[in-house]
Amino acid sequence: MKNLIQTLLGFLLVTVSLTAFGQIKNPTIEGHWLGAIEFNGIKLRLVLKVIKNADGTFSAKFDSPDQGANNLPLDSISQQEKTIRFAGKNYGLSYEGTLSEAGDEINGTFKQGAAAMPLVFKRVTETVKLGRPQDPQKPYPYDEEEVSYENKTDKIKIAGTLTLPRSAKPSPAVILITGSGGQDRNETVFGHRPFLVLADYLTRRGIAVLRVDDRGIGGTDAGARTATSENYAGDVLAGIEFLKTRKEINPKRIGLIGHSEGGMIAPIVAARSKDVAFLVLMAGMGQIGEDAIYSQTELLQKAEGVNPEITKQTNATLKNIFAILKTEKDNKIAQQKIRETLEKQKSELNDEQKLHFAPVEATLKAQIPMYLSQWFRYLINFNPRPTLEKVKVPVLALNGENDLQVAPKENLSLIEAGLKAGGNKDVTIVSLPKLNHLFQTSQKGTLSEYGSIEETIAPVALETISNWILKHTMGK
Repeated sequence: MKNLIQTLLGFLLVTVSLTAFGQIKNPTIEGHWLGAIEFNGIKLRLVLKVIKNADGTFSAKFDSPDQGANNLPLDSISQQEKTIRFAGKNYGLSYEGTLSEAGDEINGTFKQGAAAMPLVFKRVTETVKLGRPQDPQKPYPYDEEEVSYENKTDKIKIAGTLTLPRSAKPSPAVILITGSGGQDRNETVFGHRPFLVLADYLTRRGIAVLRVDDRGIGGTDAGARTATSENYAGDVLAGIEFLKTRKEINPKRIGLIGHSEGGMIAPIVAARSKDVAFLVLMAGMGQIGEDAIYSQTELLQKAEGVNPEITKQTNATLKNIFAILKTEKDNKIAQQKIRETLEKQKSELNDEQKLHFAPVEATLKAQIPMYLSQWFRYLINFNPRPTLEKVKVPVLALNGENDLQVAPKENLSLIEAGLKAGGNKDVTIVSLPKLNHLFQTSQKGTLSEYGSIEETIAPVALETISNWILKHTMGK
């Protein structure tokens, strides 16, 4: 799953001018600026692009290159002598800083939601470019088609891309299922497009691939706000029905590849449908949702060097919050109880502990709307074991040894145990050295590495998945 407390080796072609501007009498903010914020162990670069209008006012857009987001408009930006302010209402962000005498640096504070963090912008002469060498380049040696179909139960239109090998006979096929949070069909994260890379690799080897936008993203309808993983499983079932109508697809060789939460959803689908021929679980869950979050918190914070006292307080608070969510169904009452438990926990701390607790409290308060969602309530209570016991088709479960978001040893062993307890005799478990949650070759597996690593998916992961699928589908 992605970091639930929400979600460079790549070429940084930026020339920062520290002296070229000299002592400017009346420096202006017109031009390009580069800065970086750090939040929950993630470093994100921001590029501010400012234009001076004919009437003397300014307008601006910004990029978040590590998230693959460009030209996001700001509602306002102003310069009053050395004071610089801008705001983006759609993103809940604001900034106030002071322009240096040389006009080459803005030192200030960036705010988004309840979070506030220092942000220094430096004037740059070139934009940021990311190295993503695995991104496939057209023309492709296969056919690509924009498709759409409907989840008739939930009345959701689903949009995606189908890639088809140029084969004389029907091909095996897979549906890719993204992790938690709204994802596009490429599962774009930190400038990487792992599902695009995976789809390209598999299709070149003779496997058709359907990848789709999540609800409320791209061309897919948003649907009800009360949707849970069960509803998302319904979307996958609709994808299976769609693939069965395609003459290019072998209807008896349709499988699922689920990443993170997608690795939790895929077994739900397989337990509900006899049309699923096989499963590939990439960093899938074997732990109960609540336990997976505790493990994630401990692993991530330890790797980032967070004070152990903060980790202890974080998980203690989460335990209190989850207890409220399990017993109180009314969101207004639950929200009040969550705030009360935060205040109670803080009142029992000494001054030094309160200092450690402050960032925990700010983060958790900002996440209250997510905690109250039906999706999150479902997640913390979900036990994969009963579902895994119902899965009888071949399963490949793999994870990276550096995964800090879905603990590899615990989850792989629980997945294997659940499948075999149900009598599944075709189970392959693979733990891949040095790979992180995104299946990149990493040093530590921390969130801050995701955007800085050029590799999108390690070749060993692509080969392992492809070889296993071909072994279970070709010639049958």
